[in-house]
Amino acid sequence: MSQKADYADDADIDESLDQVPDEKTIEETVANLEANGFEVEVVDSAEAALDTVTDLIPAGASVMNGHSTTLEEIGFTDFLEGDHDWENLAAEIWSIDDDEERAVARRESQTADYFLGSVNAIAETGELVAADRSGSRIGAYPFAAGNVVIVSGVNKIVSDLDAAFDRLESVAYPLENERAKEAYGVESAIAKQLVFRQELEEGRTTVVLVRDQLGY
Repeated sequence: MSQKADYADDADIDESLDQVPDEKTIEETVANLEANGFEVEVVDSAEAALDTVTDLIPAGASVMNGHSTTLEEIGFTDFLEGDHDWENLAAEIWSIDDDEERAVARRESQTADYFLGSVNAIAETGELVAADRSGSRIGAYPFAAGNVVIVSGVNKIVSDLDAAFDRLESVAYPLENERAKEAYGVESAIAKQLVFRQELEEGRTTVVLVRDQLGY
């Protein structure tokens, strides 16, 4: 993927935890995610994922996203910068010159009508695992946002929670660490970690699963 090309070669990852699973595994994962209260949409391509995501968000909604290579790869970040009928909170935030005002706006954006992002692992047993250095990417997921849309390649599916934690440490972190060093000049950290076991509010969180190897 072009977005990872500059730094992926420098990361030593466990490739056994970054594979596209068979259809039976995908079906079992979908069934368990749905049993845990998540809405699930399975699509065949990045292009179909973008169409699905944009169809989920109604006109006039406030929209925010955490950094996500997956969202970049399906074209959502470019789409968000173009013409649409949403309130683009990210654009508003980064137009603020004052650091303190920008920090306040970033916190407030966690309550967006629609918050989009990805996760670092999906357990076949139906849980989502994600981590962040600052918490700005995952802070909205459990409660703050009105609606959450998670986009993930099926390569993030692993057998259970233990394997999900392994994937976080041995696939996602090495890649994110290299990206952070290249983008920001600092190392990343698994400082804040989320295990999203269940969604108790019907229809609030949708997982868009792409039958492709996307993100990390």
